[in-house]
Amino acid sequence: MAHAHQGSGSPTVEFAVDPVVLELGQRFVAAGYELSLVGGPVRDLFLGRQSPDLDFTTNATPDQTVTIIKKWADNFWEIGKAFGTIGMRKAGFQIEVTTYRAEAYDPESRKPVVAFGSSLIDDLQRRDFTINAMALRLPSLELVDPFGGVRDLHDLRLATPGSPEDSFSDDPLRMMRAARFASALGVTVRDDVLAAMTSMADRISIISAERVRDELVKLICGAHPRHGINLLVDTGIADHVLPEVSALRLESDEHHRHKDVYQHSLQVVEQAAALESGPEGAVPGPDFVLRFAALMHDVGKPATRRFEPGGAVSFRHHDMVGAKLTAKRMKALRFDNDTTKAVARLVELHMRFYGYGEAGWSDSAVRRYVTDAGPLLHRLHRLTRSDVTTRNQKKADRLSFAYDDLESRIADIQERESLEAVRPDLDGARIMELLKLKPGPVVGRAYRFLLEERMEHGPLDLGDAENKLHAWWAEQPEAATPAETDVEPPKETK
Repeated sequence: MAHAHQGSGSPTVEFAVDPVVLELGQRFVAAGYELSLVGGPVRDLFLGRQSPDLDFTTNATPDQTVTIIKKWADNFWEIGKAFGTIGMRKAGFQIEVTTYRAEAYDPESRKPVVAFGSSLIDDLQRRDFTINAMALRLPSLELVDPFGGVRDLHDLRLATPGSPEDSFSDDPLRMMRAARFASALGVTVRDDVLAAMTSMADRISIISAERVRDELVKLICGAHPRHGINLLVDTGIADHVLPEVSALRLESDEHHRHKDVYQHSLQVVEQAAALESGPEGAVPGPDFVLRFAALMHDVGKPATRRFEPGGAVSFRHHDMVGAKLTAKRMKALRFDNDTTKAVARLVELHMRFYGYGEAGWSDSAVRRYVTDAGPLLHRLHRLTRSDVTTRNQKKADRLSFAYDDLESRIADIQERESLEAVRPDLDGARIMELLKLKPGPVVGRAYRFLLEERMEHGPLDLGDAENKLHAWWAEQPEAATPAETDVEPPKETK
């Protein structure tokens, strides 16, 4: 165990520092330069955790850093050299060493203008929050904390080293990072930080969608996602990055004739996160797809709200509308297609279950539920269960029992019919062989017909499947059209 000293008269703090950290520090000092472990890795030491990613800062230039580490590192790269950063790997750690910076930003630009500095304190002052503006000088392990990061971490409070307005003007993405830390660490933000985020919320619009997306994913996957989402909504930042979520606050009408959909959605996110299974389970957490679907599942309600006679409120087809809004927002945030489709599909399917407990489903309906969900079935199970936030215990118990019954039926049918990969009883090649067809749309129609039969009646033996196919084909207009078949028309005789 190594010791870090906060300064004269301050208590000694004990850290478990990996020998790699000390080795690197010794190499820089031997070469006549300073080196400090800085930022998140220092913060994490106070939280009792160690990251495989280590960030260091130094007064050495990037070229001088390369000279010091090139024979020591397992491998290194200079991709970030223009920004003062040299990256490397050593003993399983991903390491970045960055020259002291006095960084300035063009207020109208998305990219920083980098100026190298010569002071550790100046370098720490330009960082986003006090809890990330601490350093350990190496190899002495003296703690450098000029802005009260230890105090703020102990108080679970987020503050900036300088004025928050200057910090957020330098890089507006830091406002998203504030919300991300609220989610990850459960911290509150100091009043001046909250005021600056609120007054400068529109500045987030100059940040690239990709950077916003990456912070949003970390926020949603944090230990306290409700805190982060609330901060985005309360400050108005969500109006620019997730306006569909901000709009959910409008759903509580003056007569309180239905529940607050915004607070309901936050509760669904928390309940969904609680249902994530461990690494060996079906949905290892934190699972962004499940959690984001939980947040977005009701975003179709503002556009579909109707006040019915008698005071009732309806949201017909809000699942379909919500799926489209979700996909549109995720595309704007540059999410990949697979993630976008998965989240939107869960939003689309989240209401499907509610007819089950009232009327019951045939085996055919259960098969469709499973096949429509596809690989998202386990997430859909968790989303549907999480969507129950009623305080009426009898209603909650009834819905839970009904879903227990549905899952039991799914398991039974899956065991009998291998529902995970439902296919027609005849494949495309056999369809073309039996009907003497070339590849084309007619084969697709025949395939879909057999899939419907499979859904409706379960597996058929091959003879029955072939008979059904021939019966279907006999009723199709193309059956008498030679052009649709491989059989050549008879040649004319003279």
